[in-house]
Amino acid sequence: MKSTRPEDVGVPASLLIDRAIAEIPGWRGQTLARLRALILEADPDVVEEWKWGKPVWSHDGLICTGEVYKTVVKTTFAHGAALDDPASLFNSSLDGNVRRAIDFPEGAQIPAEAFKALFRAAVAFNTAKAKGRKKA
Repeated sequence: MKSTRPEDVGVPASLLIDRAIAEIPGWRGQTLARLRALILEADPDVVEEWKWGKPVWSHDGLICTGEVYKTVVKTTFAHGAALDDPASLFNSSLDGNVRRAIDFPEGAQIPAEAFKALFRAAVAFNTAKAKGRKKA
């Protein structure tokens, strides 16, 4: 994926994400498109953004990024270490105190319901944190 080009300033993030997915060949583009669809199903109020040259999804703060590499498509959850992960989806960036990630290599099955549940847990975490800031 390319970083934001000067001509992209002012272009809605959803269109930039559409274009990025279309430009990524094969399984990687398909995987990113599937993850995006699950995110939009999990939280219809999610905000799509384009930061750091990649798709970003937010709700009361950053939830996760979508990153495409040669051998994996990765979703990095900003506060993944604080989330319950009963389906053990997190398989990358496990050593940190804050972030957690899921690497999807070619052929990986995306457990749709577990992924959406994890995304909703991240939204709930951010929403609770935002309410705490408003009371202070």
